[in-house]
Amino acid sequence: MIKTLRLSALSLCLSGALAAPGLAAQCGNTSAGFNSWKAAFAQEAQAAGIGARGLQALAATSYSQGTINADRKQTGVRYSLKDFMRIRGTAAIASGGKQRKARNPDFYASLERTYGVPAGVLLAIHGMETGFGRNFGKYSVLSSVATVAYDCRRTEFFSRHLMAALELVDRGWLAANAIGAAHGEIGHTQFLAGNVLGYGQDANGDGRIDLFNEADAMASTANFLAAKGWKRGQPYAEGTANFRVLNEWNAATVYQQAIAITGAQIDG
Repeated sequence: MIKTLRLSALSLCLSGALAAPGLAAQCGNTSAGFNSWKAAFAQEAQAAGIGARGLQALAATSYSQGTINADRKQTGVRYSLKDFMRIRGTAAIASGGKQRKARNPDFYASLERTYGVPAGVLLAIHGMETGFGRNFGKYSVLSSVATVAYDCRRTEFFSRHLMAALELVDRGWLAANAIGAAHGEIGHTQFLAGNVLGYGQDANGDGRIDLFNEADAMASTANFLAAKGWKRGQPYAEGTANFRVLNEWNAATVYQQAIAITGAQIDG
């Protein structure tokens, strides 16, 4: 049974609006102040209700220069749609998505009944984000999100997600040594930690929300889109209301177009 697990008071603070910590810890743009910042952030985290496991995980984080390098290289998607789809391999994603849907039709039908989001969209996202779970990333989730929380560019935004990640560790929903993408994105469809708390679903009924579990990840993705305004039974091609919801997932227009086109090929 797919269910939303009850959130703690800290979770409720972090999810949805994701209220920021007090931000007493001083940000920096080099590794020099990272350990001092980490000690100050630990005090904020403890005051916010993070327990021993989360604090130990924070203490073990290290400054990720790879994360900073990836962050500085972000320039937006500038490819044409045709080139973007070729580079991202959407033809293979459509083929793989059809096969996955055919192997487990009841699961995807249940997601659509519950959240209103069709299999094609979910599978297109799954394929685009991690190649259907073949590539979760190469970075430490906690070190990556701690690094961009410390970095002065977007301290407030990523501090929220770091606090959420520490709660996930506390709950046993995220391993302290979990590997993800460059900014701490987690699991099959690359959720940030605050979105796990805000939209995560326990699809396999084990009492945990684990984005490295495919069922939980797909249900969580469907729930995210539904919460952002997805209209059940309505089209999602460019120009529709549902297409605009894809902007909540990724702001790049070519990404949204590729998801819509590939999803239609999977569902067709």
